[in-house]
Amino acid sequence: MGLDLDERRRAMLQEMGLQVWWPATPIADAAREPPVLDRVSRPEPVPVSVTSDSVDWPGLLARVSACSDCGLGQGRRAVVFAPEVAARQTDWLVVGEPPDSDEERSATPFAADAGRLLDNMLRAVGVSRSGEGAQGARLSNVVRCRPATPRNPEPAELAACANHLWQEIAWMRPKVILAMGRFAAASLLAAAQPDLAALPLARLRGTVHRVRGHAVVVTHHPSRLLRAPADKAQAWADLCLARAVAQGTIT
Repeated sequence: MGLDLDERRRAMLQEMGLQVWWPATPIADAAREPPVLDRVSRPEPVPVSVTSDSVDWPGLLARVSACSDCGLGQGRRAVVFAPEVAARQTDWLVVGEPPDSDEERSATPFAADAGRLLDNMLRAVGVSRSGEGAQGARLSNVVRCRPATPRNPEPAELAACANHLWQEIAWMRPKVILAMGRFAAASLLAAAQPDLAALPLARLRGTVHRVRGHAVVVTHHPSRLLRAPADKAQAWADLCLARAVAQGTIT
């Protein structure tokens, strides 16, 4: 995961607020976490078995939009789901945390300042949310609804939304899944090793996890990086790892 960057990528890193000579070695620091997301309940294993051939994309959009499978949908103002009518095939899937107020207001994952920071991060590795194939990243959330009274999702609620998420993954067949934040990491990794859901994010970073045949790389959510900019060095190391997986140089 070298730092041999052209001027364009150096400029993108500067927009992230990251000095390119910072070390890429992960520095364990789990002390600062979002106040609402400071405890992650272990999600139940999700018994989902789907293939891309069995996933009807318009049907998935309709199911997500009308979902009432758990209590998170009570009082929601919008379902947060990337709005493509016809999904684009992308090598990257970026999965974020439960929606915040900005995401609910726009009904789009990674909105406002956190979304702008993510866009800069992705551009630094040659990827964008509007791109396709190797240059594209689809953005999603670990759950799609923000309840009227914000709270942490319960394990059964994470499991209910994980059914939709794994159908999305099966349709896309991404080369790498970037799990941003503790809830995203816990929900995805629980499908393979439930015990991983109880570990702090610092213990999950720096490794390519294999879940149902998919490569998962764990990193900080952009909202955390806005509060703790020193952690951008860790996020850059994680992005480099994800890029190497997507390009096939790490398996």
